[in-house]
Amino acid sequence: MAFPQTRLRRLRTTPGLRTLVRETTLSASDFIYPLFVRHGRGVYAEIPAMPGVYHLSVDRLRDEAAEIAALGIPAVLLFGLPAIKDGIGSENFAPDGIVQQAIRTLKDAQPELVVVTDVCMCEYTDHGHCGLVRDGRVLNDETLDILSAVALSHAEAGADILAPSGMMDGMVRALRTALDCDGYADVSIMSYAVKYASSFYGPFREAAGSRMQFGDRHTYQMDPANAREALREARLDVEEGADMLIVKPATAYLDMVRRVRDTFDLPLAAYNVSGEYSMVKAAAANGWLDERKIALEQLTGIKRAGADMIITYWAKDAARWLNE
Repeated sequence: MAFPQTRLRRLRTTPGLRTLVRETTLSASDFIYPLFVRHGRGVYAEIPAMPGVYHLSVDRLRDEAAEIAALGIPAVLLFGLPAIKDGIGSENFAPDGIVQQAIRTLKDAQPELVVVTDVCMCEYTDHGHCGLVRDGRVLNDETLDILSAVALSHAEAGADILAPSGMMDGMVRALRTALDCDGYADVSIMSYAVKYASSFYGPFREAAGSRMQFGDRHTYQMDPANAREALREARLDVEEGADMLIVKPATAYLDMVRRVRDTFDLPLAAYNVSGEYSMVKAAAANGWLDERKIALEQLTGIKRAGADMIITYWAKDAARWLNE
């Protein structure tokens, strides 16, 4: 029926009606909260490029985990800052590495908290790339052996989910094979299947100490102009044994979140990355916009596009806002 019989505004007249007919819901249970862990004691240092996000020492994780769990956030994503960097990222797969220590502490403090670990090399290498380097070239197949060692060390420490992010070809198959052969068949893989070579990662480089000493990541991360290629990447990871997929970044790539959601039936996460977070923080600090409203609008848009989970630095704040 046409106007005036059909009036869509009827269902918007009160907050209760708007809530009743709302198509997309957002809750704390949708969030995965990234944590940056470093060596030392009593470290709780705000990251200048990411206000509200902190470097933490392992001894601070118990209180942090209790707060996260109390807010109803089900999972964290761990990034580690090593004591020493070298060409192969040795601490990345060391039994007493910073992430391995963090995993054990978190699982002891909050056993039900889902611990996801980033499986990559950029934070740990002296060159800052996501793989082994020879003659200025990032090596693919040789890197898979290192990533497998990292995966096994994280699984042994008690990680629930491994998230390989280096965009090396064959990385999911390599991790799945290593895990299954060493008795960790129940450990899940959440693959960064669609990770673009994005300029939105800038603040993260400061947070993770992963700035490159040469070149860029365009030979292994995806060209932002490509969409069909993203589906090829995701399909290969599904075939190699991924349990979940990630699209990164989120807000500038909502079309890809939707395309991956419509093509594959695996659980899907979208990473609301550091640049997306820091831009809003900076604008809010200048009084140009309302951080709370913008953050919740962005997160709702990501969920509406098809994400089942959102990796976001707003997780704690958003959980508080939603719980009010």
